[in-house]
Amino acid sequence: MKNIIYKLRSNSKMSQEQFADLFKVSRQSVQKWEKGTATPELSKLIEISKHYGISLDALVLGIDSRTAEEMKYNKIMKPKYSGMHDWEFYSSNLVTEYEQSVDEGLDIEKYKDVFYAVSKLPKDEVKKKLGDVLFEVVLNAETRKDYKYNEPSDISEIRALRREYNIPKKVDFEGLESKIYGVWAGRICGCMLGKTVEGIHTDELIPFLKETNNFPMHRYIYKSDLTAEICKKYKYPFESRVYADNIEGMPVDDDTNYVVLAQLIIEKYGKDFTPYDVSRAWLEYQSKDAYCTAERVAFCNFIKGYEPPQSAVYKNPYREWIGAQIRGDYFGYINPGNPEKAAEMAWRDASISHVKNGIYGEMFAAAMIATAAVTSDVEDIIMGGLAQIPCTSRLYEEILSVLNGFKNGISQKETFDTIHRKYDEYTGHGWCHTISNAMIVAAALLYGNGDYGKSICMAVETGFDTDCNGATVGSILGMANGIESIPKCWTNPINDTLNTSIFGVGTVKISGRAELTMKHIKG
Repeated sequence: MKNIIYKLRSNSKMSQEQFADLFKVSRQSVQKWEKGTATPELSKLIEISKHYGISLDALVLGIDSRTAEEMKYNKIMKPKYSGMHDWEFYSSNLVTEYEQSVDEGLDIEKYKDVFYAVSKLPKDEVKKKLGDVLFEVVLNAETRKDYKYNEPSDISEIRALRREYNIPKKVDFEGLESKIYGVWAGRICGCMLGKTVEGIHTDELIPFLKETNNFPMHRYIYKSDLTAEICKKYKYPFESRVYADNIEGMPVDDDTNYVVLAQLIIEKYGKDFTPYDVSRAWLEYQSKDAYCTAERVAFCNFIKGYEPPQSAVYKNPYREWIGAQIRGDYFGYINPGNPEKAAEMAWRDASISHVKNGIYGEMFAAAMIATAAVTSDVEDIIMGGLAQIPCTSRLYEEILSVLNGFKNGISQKETFDTIHRKYDEYTGHGWCHTISNAMIVAAALLYGNGDYGKSICMAVETGFDTDCNGATVGSILGMANGIESIPKCWTNPINDTLNTSIFGVGTVKISGRAELTMKHIKG
């Protein structure tokens, strides 16, 4: 050990005094360590091993295949934190982590000022280390005693907290092909409607829609709507967006990629796929840049060796964001009339990247789509979805509040205004959270009264995650009412064509994807 300590110090170009100051010991102690007449206390050994990035075995026993030169570079080589995307640098997201943890009921409010202060530091090694400490705080925090929700992430515990709701069970297989093509087209058209304005806030969206004679929203936004004068008025980059009158099929989008990816997972692993299988498919079929927020974190965690469900938790401040909710559609497609099975498959998918309400969002969406295969009644569809998630959760409570408000005569405007009051679209956490967006989906279904165009437009003009919400609403109504219910003005620009960024897939025919779905249903 004496030689190892000497090499570490000398390779760092530090004097014994500097080394002693670094580890808060006397120079005489360092002298004794290097002579071998004394041994550092365990706490000091741990500090030295962490600082230099070597194991305790290497430090104490000298069992280390690296040369002194390699140890030198291990000390000085650090990532370029300033070049890392915020989704991949946990310490850049400490405000979101704090908000998420408080939402979950974790008792961390006494650390609020620390979270906010560290979040303002420059992106460097110090910020990284302080973020690591705060992650440990979150990981070990207890739940507040006054927290009223019970929100497990384990499937058996989720099922134990469901509230039963009976729906019709019979599937009309004669009309199912229309529904399956409708569910694909419905999702894609709804996604396209919202994709044009993804990321916009309503303080610009509503004036723009009014200025282009599209408010209340009733059609796609077109490239021909734009003028130089209009573009100069807004901060939103309208010139760089995609438009329905300027496309060759549906452009690449993560919302549609995930449906095709789920189909590939069923093809490769069968209906008994595991969360681990999903994680391997993610690594195989798409690059890192295809994933956002919680999905990006999980993808990076897979590479680091974290497997589900740890991959959903490790340094993941987005663990209840909307990412999983947009991934569950296909499990509803292939389980018509069986929302329980659809939700269970959705859980297997969601649990690799999300916890609690993040998981419930995907289960809720998949179960609603499966329910929509046997009923077009919107209340039944929503309740069929809610029946698969804990009735003790925040998501259940908020969706039920939207449904009860609708039944009690609360106006459309008041309902959407309430969502905006509860969730701040100007923060990432409010704009992209599962619950805020699920509430918009439920409200658009209810107030749209089954009308495809009216419903997807309502979901998009409300703001928040426009393409995701338009896609989910479109999926549900496409399944409920079939392809014939979707006017040609929505489907014609898509031209039965879906572009993906999935390796080995590329551009596909939507009708072909629908045919494969029927095969999965029957197989």
